[in-house]
Amino acid sequence: MKPTFKSNLTTSIDQFVADAINDIKKRSNGKPVLCALSGGVDSAVCAVMAQKAVGDKLTCIFVDTGFMRKGEGDFVEKLFKETHSINLIRVNAEARYLKKLKGVTEPEKKRKIIGEEFIRIFEEEAKKLGEVGYFMQGTIYPDVSESGHDGHKNVKSHHNVGGLPDIIDFKGILEPLRSLYKEEVRACAVALGLPKEFAFRQPFPGPGLAVRVLGELTKEKCDIVREADAIFTSELEAAGLSEQAKQYFAMLPNVSSVGVRNSARVYEQAIVLRAVHTTDFVSASVVPLPYEFLAKVVNRITTEVKGVNRVVYDLTPKPSGTIEWE
Repeated sequence: MKPTFKSNLTTSIDQFVADAINDIKKRSNGKPVLCALSGGVDSAVCAVMAQKAVGDKLTCIFVDTGFMRKGEGDFVEKLFKETHSINLIRVNAEARYLKKLKGVTEPEKKRKIIGEEFIRIFEEEAKKLGEVGYFMQGTIYPDVSESGHDGHKNVKSHHNVGGLPDIIDFKGILEPLRSLYKEEVRACAVALGLPKEFAFRQPFPGPGLAVRVLGELTKEKCDIVREADAIFTSELEAAGLSEQAKQYFAMLPNVSSVGVRNSARVYEQAIVLRAVHTTDFVSASVVPLPYEFLAKVVNRITTEVKGVNRVVYDLTPKPSGTIEWE
């Protein structure tokens, strides 16, 4: 049966996986491989491929930027250290990122700063380990096309493509998934034996909440959107509605409005909820969530998340909007 999603593959998934593992082994040529592990399916597939290719010469670096979803850092660390026995180093870099991004509001500049800082952290960790080898990341085809590479017009520079600095202190960059769409990556995950619930986990952008908080980033804003997102996603999954969506989240548009709390005037933040269906992440349609469900989520967010008095649901498809707001 032909796939219902866009594809750049010229072989079967099993053959692609086998060829990618052999290519990693050949290109790394006995040198260490440092893999950027975010906890998403793209980087996880890269990590498992690399482990099969180079064994104990693989080290995975998980950079906790402070822009992760609620509980994400601990989840990623436990999953890969305990379940997959992958050598993982966690770098807590929240203060470092907030300092670098202080005063920055332009989305492209945010992504470029985040991309460069990722590389610099990986370079520092590689030097601590001794010999500097190859750097691996989970770049996929929509990252490349949206960043204006390979003949495409620029939509937004993904931190792992347009955000990379020109000079890096590695032997080279390995991107085994660069030609694949998201559904093909998920198929690779299944072929590699990753748990189904992980292989089909909804995607999370590399810059994390940094592109889900518009304007200047602060810890307070990140905490607000983190809590709102946890409520929305947990309710969506509990109601069985998450199966209709490939990506769903809350974001902070950095807009305040007048509201009423305890019979008094307040001036607080708004939250935007988004749930979309897509097969290739190049285009997307909005999931028509029931009004009763949305009303329940709005009540919880405005009651439980300090500093939020208004919630709206984004009905914009892609195009004209992108899935993320930045």
